[in-house]
This record gives sequence, structure tokens and C-alpha cells, in this order.
Amino acid sequence: MSLKTDSSNTRLRSRYSKELVMKIQVNTGNHIEGGEELTRQVEGVVEDALGRFSDRITRVEVHLTDHNGSQKSGENDKRCVMEARLAGLQPITVSAEGSNLDQALNGAADKLEKTLKRTLEKLDDPKGRTSYAGDQS
Repeated sequence: MSLKTDSSNTRLRSRYSKELVMKIQVNTGNHIEGGEELTRQVEGVVEDALGRFSDRITRVEVHLTDHNGSQKSGENDKRCVMEARLAGLQPITVSAEGSNLDQALNGAADKLEKTLKRTLEKLDDPKGRTSYAGDQS
């Protein structure tokens, strides 16, 4: 299976006005028509869902595939796998399926956003709760 690859660097500004680079790499399977338009669409969805985590994410890889090929269209035959790489952590991978690429892409972006939020909250507050003594800062 050969993959078409489009890669770009997305520059985002954090709340501290520091320019950050979150690399977004888009891979498509044989039966998915890749190109600039698809890359821009994927970048927009990824930026909208994960932009607030951009200071912690170094790269996001997006893999789009069609299970049934281009001749058949079936329920949940499009698949999107997203992998986020965070500095100092193991990659976090999610997947979603849909009847079209938009459903699969948005489903995976939503899952990854929720997973990153949960993971980073646990890292920032390992016990997941505020001390009985209150905020000590």
C-alpha cells in the first residue's frame, strides 16, 4: 500500500505571544484523493481541535483510508487515525470511522482532543483534585 504524504508546519500563537510550530502530517491510502485542498481541510480541523495544546504537541500525524476502495461506498468505510506526539511522552493515538471523510476526521479530532485534555490534566495535577488546604500558590 503506497501512501501519499502532505506535510506542513502550522504556526500558532500561544497566550504568551510566543510563536510555536505544530507539525501536521497528512497520509492518504490508495483510494483517497490527496492534495492541497484535503491537506488544508485536515489542518483546519486539527488546529481547531488541538490548537490550545499546541505548546505541548510537536507533531500530529493523520492517516486517512478507505476500507472498501473507491468502487463501493458503505457505512463506516472511511477511517481516520490520528497520532499526537507530545514532548517527553509516548504518542497518543485515536481512530474513528465514518461513512465519509468528514465524519471520520471530525470524530478522530474530537476523540484526540478529549484524550489530550484528560492526559494533560492528569500530568498537571497527578491526584486530579485540589488540596484540602486550597491553592498554595
